[in-house]
Amino acid sequence: MKVIGLTGNIGCGKSVVARMFEELGARVIDADRIARLVVEPGESAWKEIVQTFGEAILNSDGTINRSKLGEIVFNDKEKREALNRITHPRIVERIKEVIEDFRKENVEVVIVEAALIVEKGGMKPLINDLIVVTADEETQIRRLIERNALSREEALSRIKSQMPLSEKVKYATYVIDNSGTLDEMRKQVEEVWKRIL
Repeated sequence: MKVIGLTGNIGCGKSVVARMFEELGARVIDADRIARLVVEPGESAWKEIVQTFGEAILNSDGTINRSKLGEIVFNDKEKREALNRITHPRIVERIKEVIEDFRKENVEVVIVEAALIVEKGGMKPLINDLIVVTADEETQIRRLIERNALSREEALSRIKSQMPLSEKVKYATYVIDNSGTLDEMRKQVEEVWKRIL
């Protein structure tokens, strides 16, 4: 079984790429979805986050308000690192469990879609290769403004809070450029899929 990491920065379209690989036959593990599960009310990560960031980040039903928490951590490196220290090991542990389940099913290719594969070392031992999805900065900004209703400054601030794409691609086995059309990207995905197989 091949386990391939899939990463890219905000607004690069890694989720779209992940869905394309899924259509081709890969099984996809979405680290964002797992991240939401590990911070559900009552989970140990939820308790630590509330202790660290206070109850002001909670919705009325006790769930974490992701946009309130996002505003805090996107603008403060130390707080972002504190959040990652709480959530990251738990996310990696869950991903390991899902990979093992797929191994028992004799799945051929598993794609782990995650934002922090390069920055946080915990996932590197789990993957054989790495796909980095890139897009030019103007495309990222446009997508964030359209998708998240952010101002240009907010979009840029979120982009700048992440490791530069030029650094991430140094770790890549495969690079998919998502600055163009969906069809152009699909061709690249199909090409990478052939190489993976």
